[in-house]
Amino acid sequence: MSGAAAAESNGSGSGARRGNAGRASAAGDTRTKLLTGALATLTEQGIAKTSARSIAATAGVNQALVFYHFGTVDDLLAAACRYGAEQRLATYRERLDGVRSLGELLAVARELNASERAGGHVAVLGQLLAGGQTQPRLAAATAAGLTLWTDEIERVLARVLAGTPLAEFVDVTGLAKAASAAFVGLELYEGVDPSGAERALASLDQLAALAAALEGLGPVAQRAVRSRLRRSGHRGRA
Repeated sequence: MSGAAAAESNGSGSGARRGNAGRASAAGDTRTKLLTGALATLTEQGIAKTSARSIAATAGVNQALVFYHFGTVDDLLAAACRYGAEQRLATYRERLDGVRSLGELLAVARELNASERAGGHVAVLGQLLAGGQTQPRLAAATAAGLTLWTDEIERVLARVLAGTPLAEFVDVTGLAKAASAAFVGLELYEGVDPSGAERALASLDQLAALAAALEGLGPVAQRAVRSRLRRSGHRGRA
C-alpha cells in the first residue's frame, strides 16, 4: 500500500510539473499574442484608437488579460515597442555582422528601410513617436527600442572605422545616434516625399564614397589628413 501511495505521489508530482509547464507556455503564448496584437493595432488603427479593447480584439484574447500580464496599456505598448525592435534586429544581425565598410552599412540600411516600410513598421514607429510626445512612459519605451538599433549601429561603426584616418576624430556614439535619428526621419519623410528621401540617401552614399577614398590613401597622405584634422581641432569624444 505504501509503495502504491508513493508511486501515486510521484505521478501526481510529475503531473503537477507538466501542468505548471503547460500554464507557463500558455501564458507566454498569450503575452506574445498581446505584444504582436498591440503592434498590429498601432499599425491599423493608430495610437488614438489603441486601447485594451482594440488590442485584445486584434490578439483574439480576453481584454482582462492585457491588465493581468502588463498592468496598463502603456506598459503593454512599451513592452511591444522593445519586442518589435528585438525581433526585427535579430533578422538583420547576421547582415550587420558582415558589414565591413560604410558603403555596405548604407546598403543594409536601404534594404532595412524598404523592409520596414513594407512590413508596416514605419507606421508603428510614427504612431509611437506621436504618442511619446504626450505620454512620458511611452516616450521612454520608444527611446529604449530605438536604442537597441543605435547600439548595434555603434558596434558596426566602431568596427568599420577602426584603422581609418577618421577613427580618432569621430565620436562613434554620437555618430550612431545621428545615423539612427537620420534614418528615423528619412523613413517618416519618405511617406510624404519619396524623391526627396531618395536624394538624401544618395547624399549619404556620396559621404560613404568619400570615407572610402580617405581610407584608400597611402600612409603619407593619411598622416597629412590626420595632421590637418588635428590642427582643425576635430577630435572624437572618448
